[in-house]
Amino acid sequence: MRKMKTDLYVEGFTVRAPTLEYVDAVVELINAAALADTGLPATTKAERLTLWTLPEFSLETDARLVLTPGGQLAGYIELWDSKPHVRHYLWGRVHPDHRGRGIGGQMMAWAETRARGSLDKAPPQARVSLHTSAPYQDKAAHDLFQVQGFSLARHFYRMIIEMAPGILPPDPVLPGGIALRPFVLGQDDRATHRTIDEAFKDHWGYVEGESFEEWMHWIEQDPTFDPTTCFVAVIQGNGEEIVGAAMTHPEWEGDPTIAWIDELAVLRRWRRKGIGRALLHQVFRAYHGRGKYRVGLGVDRGSLTGATRLYEQAGMRVFQQTDAYEKVLRPGEELSTHALED
Repeated sequence: MRKMKTDLYVEGFTVRAPTLEYVDAVVELINAAALADTGLPATTKAERLTLWTLPEFSLETDARLVLTPGGQLAGYIELWDSKPHVRHYLWGRVHPDHRGRGIGGQMMAWAETRARGSLDKAPPQARVSLHTSAPYQDKAAHDLFQVQGFSLARHFYRMIIEMAPGILPPDPVLPGGIALRPFVLGQDDRATHRTIDEAFKDHWGYVEGESFEEWMHWIEQDPTFDPTTCFVAVIQGNGEEIVGAAMTHPEWEGDPTIAWIDELAVLRRWRRKGIGRALLHQVFRAYHGRGKYRVGLGVDRGSLTGATRLYEQAGMRVFQQTDAYEKVLRPGEELSTHALED
């Protein structure tokens, strides 16, 4: 077989860019790998289509499939190369039936080549890095990352609360002058996005936030989105300035019986006043009232804002851990958040 111009070549397999027709096969592969590693699926067709149709992502240039001679999907890899092109993220999986054949290493090498091709797009003085992650149980992936020159950078948790059907979560308790209300689609969109983006500047690894258009893409492409389970914290008597927000999803990709908090954010000057806890309790009560007693979220284990402690105090526990790895492609000035400035 002739080597492809993409430089991804796996002996005995066919390599090609995916098209939307492959979405079911990719979802099946991702979930087969996740079930083998963690016992839970990891994605849905709706989530994959939303990702693939984001304006910043191109199936032609940013993803590859590895197919057996019989047409079975053996591997999938994607590279996220967002502005300002200083933190690239690769994500891929190999079907459990085809592990141990070097497919993962070849896919990672392609993704690194693809990332290095964007070095000239980054600010000239900036440090440029490549990132990836895997469930902590996937020891083979961790070994592969190290062989490929990656080092362990961070740990991330998925946490969950399991509420008793007959016991309501606590009422939200707020500081004076602050109120909670449901997010109003079409009214609160831009203000809520600004608040979330500003708050997430204090998260490890932040460089540039998700654009408003990308943020809305997730909402508009989600047929289950329910604004009545999303909440904003506002300053009363001040034009209802939004200082905190909780954006949720009625179903987590790994388990549809779990509601998911996609984003929970409070502006720095309003933290440690109970607003984050109040938003959590409001979300818990909203889902409890709908008969959904498990709510989860993701968090940086070493959160710079102390979010992990907040979630523990609210009754949440860890049920999954993901380990994040990094490889420096070019040394230079670090543009991402690594610590909080006073």
